[in-house]
Amino acid sequence: MKQDLDRLMSDRGLDALVVSGDALGNPSFVYMVNGASVGGGWVIQKRGEQPVFVCSPIEREEAAASGLTVVPTSHFHYVELTLEKASRLEVGVELYRRIFAELGVSGRVGFYGMADPGAAWLLLNALNEQIDGIEVYGDYDQTPIDLARATKDAAEAERIRQVGHRASAVLGETLEFLKSHGVKDGVLVQADGSPLTVGRVHRQIGRFFSEQRLEAPEGFIFANGRDAGVPHNTGDPQALIRQGETIIFDCYPCEAGAGYYFDITRTFCLGYAPPEVEAAYQDLLDCHDMLLAAFQVGTGTRHYQQLTCEFLESRGHPTIASDPQTVEGYVHSLGHGIGLAVHEQPYFNDGPANTTVLQPGHVFTCEPGLYYPDQGFGLRIEDVLWIDPQGSVHNLSDFPRELVV
Repeated sequence: MKQDLDRLMSDRGLDALVVSGDALGNPSFVYMVNGASVGGGWVIQKRGEQPVFVCSPIEREEAAASGLTVVPTSHFHYVELTLEKASRLEVGVELYRRIFAELGVSGRVGFYGMADPGAAWLLLNALNEQIDGIEVYGDYDQTPIDLARATKDAAEAERIRQVGHRASAVLGETLEFLKSHGVKDGVLVQADGSPLTVGRVHRQIGRFFSEQRLEAPEGFIFANGRDAGVPHNTGDPQALIRQGETIIFDCYPCEAGAGYYFDITRTFCLGYAPPEVEAAYQDLLDCHDMLLAAFQVGTGTRHYQQLTCEFLESRGHPTIASDPQTVEGYVHSLGHGIGLAVHEQPYFNDGPANTTVLQPGHVFTCEPGLYYPDQGFGLRIEDVLWIDPQGSVHNLSDFPRELVV
């Protein structure tokens, strides 16, 4: 959470941090400006002090919605700089020099946000060389912003829950749309008798998102049959919707304007499910229930990946624990954190570098899956969980898990 930033900065010996770049695709920046509707800028926070937001003067009023102290770039004579300096790099270095002098920034400064790697490398090296009293610092792995974002307070969890309610509404509306069609020779058909395709369903889902005031910048998965057996296949637009085939609908929208995300997956069969699908789905449902009961504060996240593999192997399914190259059975990690990005801390992979322990404030997905592409089906169930300050685990998902529609 944000109140942890001073401690996280101290852990790295940081005297200040800078989070910069365009807002779009830059969740760390959006986090620091409290979701204000701006195009980008610079947030500078000295350890032990409140952050300052440097922005374009044309965004000064939108920037005020951040609740931060706002300083327009015109205060630093930015336009004059662009006319005086021979390159954008020189402009950037001089702008930072003036900002740091005005705010009294010195010592070890961490730089975060999104930028082209080459441009960032040139700028950060130039700052290190040309601004006295500054030591540039960066993180390759988890940044202080990542770790602060990984835990959410009750207000953030409630925003995520509300996105989940609307995402569930999209799932329900999609099922009603499918049920409104006729069936001919096992294939869903439209009013004019033409077959219903996955592409047509995709377009309808897009409308449902819009009606629920949701955006899907990362897309979504609505895939059937063999496509459902490959976890990140989004669905073949030309594929027909058939009775008895598995349909994986993985829905991960966010609040309009690059806000908080939700992530929910359900698997459906229309009309009936073949016996082998029913049996595998029961195994998956039992696994999901076991995990929901097992999550607790203080346990390493990789433990739950291990539990998942052990459980599914006990039911006869291959997993990446016994065969890391398998493309059948359980083939991915159990889950991930969710917030201003659809994938963020905590992660659940079973590697020695994963030392993450569940703690109050974590919001994360639980999404075991079973995939058999050569048999023409795939299954996944995904819910979002939040651990409150007292350590209780809450399921923020509210859509049924029935297989057969």
